Amino acid sequence: MTDTAVTYPSSVADTSANDTAQAAAKDKRDFNKLQKRLRRQVGNAIIDYGMIEEGDKVMVCLSGGKDSYTMLEILRSLQRNAPVNFSLVAVNLDQKQPGFPEHVLPEYLDKLGVDYHILERDTYSVVKEKTPEGKTTCALCSRLRRGSLYGFAEEIGATKVALGHHREDILETLFLNMFFGGSLKSMPPKLLSDDGKNIVIRPLAYCREADIEEFSQRMAFPIIPCNLCGSQPNLQRQVVKEMLAEWEVEHPGRLESMFKAVTNVAPSQLADRELFDFKGLEAEQARRRERRIDALDLGGEA
Repeated sequence: MTDTAVTYPSSVADTSANDTAQAAAKDKRDFNKLQKRLRRQVGNAIIDYGMIEEGDKVMVCLSGGKDSYTMLEILRSLQRNAPVNFSLVAVNLDQKQPGFPEHVLPEYLDKLGVDYHILERDTYSVVKEKTPEGKTTCALCSRLRRGSLYGFAEEIGATKVALGHHREDILETLFLNMFFGGSLKSMPPKLLSDDGKNIVIRPLAYCREADIEEFSQRMAFPIIPCNLCGSQPNLQRQVVKEMLAEWEVEHPGRLESMFKAVTNVAPSQLADRELFDFKGLEAEQARRRERRIDALDLGGEA
């Protein structure tokens, strides 16, 4: 009996190669759509809130997390075609946490050719000394970090300080303040610091965290974890984050609607006496009555 070699039609190999090419092309299209969506959202936020103006020096606070990497990349992309001229300088605060990989950010930024500074401040020791055992260090750490960065922005002549907070960060802060702080406030896209020295901007304000996460993975950013200090996570924020994520799964579009509410506030429909003159409503009613034209009188003239 003679062995017969089995041959497969060339069309099988051709089909497999074609499927691979189509999958690669689709992947590329999806990434381009993602990148364009982030560019559009950041661009709209910048325009809507007047975040960046001609001649601005924008200090991009780079932590080594997905959000700040994405912010820097999108701002660099927009900078090339922006209608105004502005410069970017990346700044990382080395808080002297044990195990912090000091080489990662300088190597990444050198490769990009981005102007940058590594600001060394031993806030880690201060936080550990001041925080009671078992308590989360995040609140104090965040305050010290902001103070150091804001002061450095003034030193280098930065006119804007860019932070990487996104849409979900803003909504989480809104609910945290309502649930635990008794106030209706969040993170504004643009803010004048309490001392009046810095204008803080949040270019990612319109961006979904899921999009940022996907973009970060596609770009293969060298992520530095935020738990190097051994701190517990902010449990209250984590609870709110999970609540919002569950709402979005059960009711798609709810987060988008809630974010629109943050940008569409009606002070007269709330109860803050500092924002709306409730005691003056009677006087306003009288003024309107004086200006009102009586329709019956007009009819009688005819």
